[in-house]
Amino acid sequence: MTGSKPSVLFVCVHNAGRSQMAAGWLTALAGDTVEVRSAGSAPKDAVNPSAVQAMAEVGIDISTQVPKVLTTDAVQASDVVITMGCGDACPVFPGKRYLDWELEDPVGKGVDAVRPIRDEIKRRVQTLLGELGAG
Repeated sequence: MTGSKPSVLFVCVHNAGRSQMAAGWLTALAGDTVEVRSAGSAPKDAVNPSAVQAMAEVGIDISTQVPKVLTTDAVQASDVVITMGCGDACPVFPGKRYLDWELEDPVGKGVDAVRPIRDEIKRRVQTLLGELGAG
């Protein structure tokens, strides 16, 4: 681990849907026991409104989040890097744990289509928390 607590970076192309929902779940479930980051290889201007609505339905507010560009520093500062469809755009460093979560991209979808993605992300985040021994 790079610091006193594990650090997780969620990466998707636009940093507007999947990675933002995952960061929201991990922050809500782990509190301050895990350092949470998210980024995108080609970030959008704003978080997907359907993702914001789907998360609000479960009491998690991601409306103030802003998509961020993926940096080498963010990867180097993280213990676990979880990619969600960004493919080769994600830099790889030795000694990091990489997971690839194949999840449907919520871009252009309504909240009804985003809910199952949200729920699958929650399940995976809970599994990750167990593996990290945090939360």
